Amino acid sequence: MARPRAFDEHHVLERAREQFWATGYAGTRMDDIAQATGLGKGSLYGAFGDKGKLFHRVYGDWCTAVVEVAEERLAGGPDAEALARLSGYVHLMAENTASDTERRGCLLAKGAAELAQHDPTVAERSAETMTALLTLLRTEITAAQRHGDIDSAADPERLAALLLTVVRGIEAVGKAGLAPETLRTIADTALAVLPRPEGQNRGATEHSPAPGN
Repeated sequence: MARPRAFDEHHVLERAREQFWATGYAGTRMDDIAQATGLGKGSLYGAFGDKGKLFHRVYGDWCTAVVEVAEERLAGGPDAEALARLSGYVHLMAENTASDTERRGCLLAKGAAELAQHDPTVAERSAETMTALLTLLRTEITAAQRHGDIDSAADPERLAALLLTVVRGIEAVGKAGLAPETLRTIADTALAVLPRPEGQNRGATEHSPAPGN
């Protein structure tokens, strides 16, 4: 009969994530993770496998969380509120980046940039996550089109790709040092350029304070 683990797995994964996030995959040693988590390397290997497997676990959990945050904002609902849901999500992402004073960026982007070219697991998980985000955005854009808030002649797939690129790009330029107000302006502008029916008021996309992280 296997003995129960004498540690909090969630806590260990959280500490391992913080270490990978701070120093990157290549810059992180199992000794670093052992020190950060308080576990011996033997316990880490026994519970999670080698460094690559541990990173895959951490990275997968992070990607799941990224999609869950989007689902909270873009989970559907009345078509009349679809444009507001889109606006809330884009502004939330801008605010999250603006509040990242350490400029760590998103582990999704950092992991993909460092490993996707050579690590099929990271590449596949990254693509799955982006596809899920694209689907959520496209669904809300289509709902806004049904309600008449976005031009029905526009291609929802292309608009969703535009917003996804803006959201992920805000993170990149924020990490590079652009001011928080500039990040908010980028979000406002991206929403303002969504094609609206002739004579439609664009007030629904104007910036309003986003909820906290």
